[in-house]
Amino acid sequence: MNSFDRRNWLKKSGLLLSGFTLANGLLAREASFTDDIWEESPDGQLIRIGQNENPYGPGPMAIKAMMDAMVNSNRYPGELATQLRERIAKAYNLTKEHVLLGAGSSELLGNTAALAAEKKGSNAVSGDPTFRLWFGAAELFGLSIKKVPLTADKVHDLDAMLKAMDAQTSMVYVVNPHNPTGTIVADSEMQAFAEKVTAKCLLLLDEAYTEYAGTTSLAPMVATNKNLVVAKTFSKIHGMAGARVGFVLAHPDTIKKLAAYQPWANAGPSAVSLAGALAAMDDLAFMQETRQKNEAVRSYVTKEMNQLGLKVIPSFTSFIYYDSTAFKADLAQVMTQANIMGVRTYENGTGWRRTSIGTMEEMQQFIKVLKANM
Repeated sequence: MNSFDRRNWLKKSGLLLSGFTLANGLLAREASFTDDIWEESPDGQLIRIGQNENPYGPGPMAIKAMMDAMVNSNRYPGELATQLRERIAKAYNLTKEHVLLGAGSSELLGNTAALAAEKKGSNAVSGDPTFRLWFGAAELFGLSIKKVPLTADKVHDLDAMLKAMDAQTSMVYVVNPHNPTGTIVADSEMQAFAEKVTAKCLLLLDEAYTEYAGTTSLAPMVATNKNLVVAKTFSKIHGMAGARVGFVLAHPDTIKKLAAYQPWANAGPSAVSLAGALAAMDDLAFMQETRQKNEAVRSYVTKEMNQLGLKVIPSFTSFIYYDSTAFKADLAQVMTQANIMGVRTYENGTGWRRTSIGTMEEMQQFIKVLKANM
């Protein structure tokens, strides 16, 4: 193998897999939520607005492509994987050597953390709260995490993150637009921050929600920058969370290092998922419709919650972050009893909660339950 011998590969890949298995135990809150959300309500009317899933997808082009691809599922989809890598690369004026596919972007976040942990005694700097699914695995690899609080407006404090870096920092993690708060860092600020960080270590930039916010991807920077890894996914705007297709964009030298953590590079997504992802990239009408519906429903929910005294952070994503302190009952319990799964906590001991944006009908029911219990 290119970057290390087979024995090391077996050791590291085994650790990677066990890391994600143990991560659920380390993150008990997420684990219990995930277990609960799959349970059907007695009348089958469960409203799922907790995992930032696109309630309108997949799009029609993706559905047709996936259905057509099923008949070829007896064959390994190497050609399809190459086609998708080429299609993604074209969108960012890169080459397929700049693209690595995974079974969702979470796998690739873990791979990047594993790469950063190769330097013994190293640490990663991250905003707090943030998308933390990879934390448990990273710590298992030996990568300690320095958590930097967000600003009062729930935005990444970039200056504080730069100050938190030290000689042992091997990676900085940023989600922009941010999860769970829905805030954004301006394009110019993000680029300046990226240049400063990557002069010293890896920057793992999670861009899962850029298509909702209209922010500019920093992906073109990877053409010459070996310390930038941009993670993206088909789970959000494309409505393919269950299909499990994600990717990272990085310099070819960095891609080779990340690919070494996959038992079979680019082979995570299935033939059906790859076909759907290829078609989804061309379904601009579905993307635009999803964005417009999301904005309309988000605006409605934000207005209604503000009127109820529940402060909502302005969101640029498919979810909202709000202070539920004015709601005196147990909000998650009340919603669960109403067959609504969608209240998540990222700041223990506070009233701050996150809820995804569902369809207008789903969110009207959410607001109805809120009003009935205020």
